[in-house]
Amino acid sequence: MKLTIHHLYADMMNLYGDRGNVISIKKRCEWRSIPVEVVDVGLGERIQPTSRDIFLFGGGQDREQALLAEDLSGSKGADLRAVVEDGGVVLGVCGGYQLMGHSYETPEGERLPGVGIFDLTTEPRKPDEERLIGNVLVRVRAPETDEVREIVGFENHGGRTYLGDTEPLGEVVAGYGNNGQDGTEGARHLNAYGTYLHGSLLPKNPWLTDQLILNALRRVDDSFELEPLDDAVERVAFDSLADRLR
Repeated sequence: MKLTIHHLYADMMNLYGDRGNVISIKKRCEWRSIPVEVVDVGLGERIQPTSRDIFLFGGGQDREQALLAEDLSGSKGADLRAVVEDGGVVLGVCGGYQLMGHSYETPEGERLPGVGIFDLTTEPRKPDEERLIGNVLVRVRAPETDEVREIVGFENHGGRTYLGDTEPLGEVVAGYGNNGQDGTEGARHLNAYGTYLHGSLLPKNPWLTDQLILNALRRVDDSFELEPLDDAVERVAFDSLADRLR
């Protein structure tokens, strides 16, 4: 049951410690004796999915996003869309999340094409609008059980993302989320997740980390269960921030 983590553009899209998402998945698998391989996928390189994969897409600056948009416009973007429609697991954070939509418009007015995994577009902030910065608390429905859970993270973005026919990842309890107006945060389609939450996201939210791992491994064995881990320290850290934000 080896899991393969595909770290997309690891050398370019790693704002605010997004590489911690790779580390979190890897460690929580190793603690359960689940073999893990991490594969960095750079510019010009094809993705090579197995049957048990997680694709991670971090945040970056506009210059990096412009380079990535061109790289994703060909077969790599088509391959990612096919992975998602086949039930594959993808997590995009901030800039990676924006490029999982239809388009991202830079502050200079350049419209960068996205992969089209989510029905959403991202627009630049207006001259009189501030960046959306701070800690965030989001209420999320767990995919497997429909149970209402919470996640915390840190956002820092100027772009405003507007959803079309796409389910949000969650509802903002504290913070700004997609655009600071409609109370939504992130997006979800099948096993693809997009969010503005850095910080890193997954070490702060172990239940979501386990959900991604479970989604990936159940593509091969739908009865697979993860051994529970002692998350007492993680819960204390989560509660400390979540209680302040509430």
